[in-house]
This record gives sequence, C-alpha cells and structure tokens, in this order.
Amino acid sequence: MSAVARHPEAADFAPPPTPADRARWDDADRAARPARLTRLRERFDGAGVDAYFAVRPEHIRYLSGFILGAGEDRVAGHSGQLLVGTDQLVVLADSRYTIQAGREAREARVEDVGYDLPGRWRELVASIGATKVGVEAGFVSHALWRKLEAAAPDVELIPIEGWLEADRTVKHSTEVERIAAACAVADRALATLLPKIRPGVTESTLTLELEWLIRTGGAEALAFDATCLAGPQAALPHGSPGDLPILDGAVVLFDFGAQVGGYRSDMTRTLFVGEPTERDLAVYQLVRRAQAAAVDQLSATVEGELELPSGRDLDSIARGLIESDGRWPAYGHGLGHGIGLATHELPSLSRQATDAPLPSPTVFSVEPGIYLEGETGVRIEDLFLLDAAAGRVERLTMFPRDVLVVGR
Repeated sequence: MSAVARHPEAADFAPPPTPADRARWDDADRAARPARLTRLRERFDGAGVDAYFAVRPEHIRYLSGFILGAGEDRVAGHSGQLLVGTDQLVVLADSRYTIQAGREAREARVEDVGYDLPGRWRELVASIGATKVGVEAGFVSHALWRKLEAAAPDVELIPIEGWLEADRTVKHSTEVERIAAACAVADRALATLLPKIRPGVTESTLTLELEWLIRTGGAEALAFDATCLAGPQAALPHGSPGDLPILDGAVVLFDFGAQVGGYRSDMTRTLFVGEPTERDLAVYQLVRRAQAAAVDQLSATVEGELELPSGRDLDSIARGLIESDGRWPAYGHGLGHGIGLATHELPSLSRQATDAPLPSPTVFSVEPGIYLEGETGVRIEDLFLLDAAAGRVERLTMFPRDVLVVGR
C-alpha cells in the first residue's frame, strides 16, 4: 500500500451547505414531524400508555423542532421536554425558552412550567387526558421519577426504552444529505490542517486548529470534542490531547466530526509524521483490510439481494480478520455505531449487537483499530450509507484512506 501521491485539499470535497440547503432541510423536518408523532402514538396501545414523556434533546428536536444547543440540556432545566398525548403535543419551557419554543415548535402547545415540573405535573397530564405515561426511563433520574409519582399518585409512570431510538435508525434522504454535508465539512477541515502537522507541534495545538476549521467551515457545532493523539497516545481509543510535541516517525490519530443541520459526522484518520516504521505501516494495512472486509461483505449481500447481515456479523468479519492474522490484538470496542442527531445511536455493530439484520436505509460507522499500549495505535473510521432497496452501500466520508505521510 503506497502513500498518496498528492495530499488532499479542501477544494477536493463538497462545499459548505447554502442558506437554501438549510431552509430546505428545515422544511423537510417540519413535513416529517406529523408522521414521526403518528408512529410514536401507534405504540401506545401495545404498551398500555396514553401519553409519552420525552426528555432526550435529539427526541425533542425530532418530534417538535425545538433545538437545544450542545450541552445546553444540562442548564435548561425541563425546557424542551415533551408530553405527547394521543392528539396533543406539549412543549415544556421556563421564561428563558418560551419565546424560542413558540417559534420553533409551532405545532405544539407551549407550557411555562418555571422551575418546578412536579408542581405542575398533575395539571399537565390531566390537560391531555392521560393516566398512564410512558417515560424515557434511561434519561429520567430516580429522584425526578419519585417526585412525579408523588405529585400525581393516580398517574402511572411506565418505563419505555428504545422507541424513538429505533425510529431514528431509518434515515430519510434529507437526513442523509445533512450527514454527508457534515462529513464534507470534516473532510475539508482535515485537508486544510495537513500542512500544519509536523514534528514539534503539540496535539493540543492541532486539536484547537482542527476545531476552529470545523466551526468556520460550515458547521454550526462540533459533533463531539475533537481528538488528536500521537505516538504511544494513539493506543488510547478515546484519549485526550496533550501538550507534548509530536515526534518525527510517529503516527498521529485524529477523531472528530461536524454538525450540520442538527446531524453529525464522525471520522478517524491515522496519519504518519515522517516515514512510517515497518511495524506501524503493517498495522495500518491490517486495519485497512479489516474495514474493507466488512464493507465488502455488506456490498455483496446488497448486490446479491440477500438478507442483510447483522451488526454482530460485520463486527465478527473485521475482528476475525485481525485475530486470524495473529500478530496484534483486535480492537476491544465495537466495529461501529449508527449516527444522526446523536453521535452514537442505533444500529450497533459490535459483539453485543443483536442478530437482527441491519435496518435500511441507515447510516453507520465502520471503525476497526489496533492499539499497542505504550507503542502506537491505528484506527480508520468512515461513515457508510446502507440503502438495500436502492442497492447502495456508499461511503460518505470522502477523505482518502491511503497511507498519508505529512510533515516532510
């Protein structure tokens, strides 16, 4: 596997989205929300509930259009949280968010609950005629649950898991467009950063510059905190950048993503600062083969119109290739994860994934790695669109995966 002859440049990738693109995506979300609510309500009878309490920021946006910025849910109190009745949608807010909620959640009734949701709970539930409320149990604290039970003893709270998460796995074309646009922002950012990656620069400096390029290159936010890890630090799958200078001959691993129109990208590239050692190059080649093996199997099933593999199947293929090689241990994490309004969502590609065939159309990462503690680490991560009905397995991350040597 030879190094790329020419370094990629920002102009090689799709340009940032235009205001017209963003307006079109907003219109598409607005048009999709009634069907999303209908699919949610169709689950009510089977679970014996007549309302649903949604608290995850992704679900708030998905169902109502109300948007909380990155990390804002930690200070927003109950603002944005939703009560979905059989025929009503109620958005909760306090005085800081009532105007925003009225603008963004135009199909909903906005209720100013101040800072005391339990004090208003009985009234709110009664206003939608509910007596059994499904609650996103994994995201509501035990303390709040007890307070809501005490506030309305005649209202039963029923734990619900996975309803909207499952609904969000299947992606509409306008959702895929935004993930692809976020990928292009990340592609351009790394391409622009390449000339600055050289011996002596620190991981922290490169991380800060990469985040700036993402934020100023068409993203409204980072998908998550970017990471740059060099040499032995690259053996930490989710390490934090430090202030030690990057050395000649080291690998440098970048894990980063952009957010565009609410939807996210996630990409990892392992580059070589100066000529790679034989060992590091061999590790890279093996990881690249493992990723290709999983994707090739997925493509073969789509082209042959066979039953789609499960996430566990694909993980086993990539992991098995590394293990059968025998030189280095395979990655301990999963092979990949779904992505969309959240960085990590269903479907899962891992040893813990179900045996059910992958959903379609959907978008997920494929990111095998090898990590040698105290020595080096390599991971290659791309996002793929799977659309079985259209016969497509398409890579959305366009930055090259060939060996890339920088800093010389």
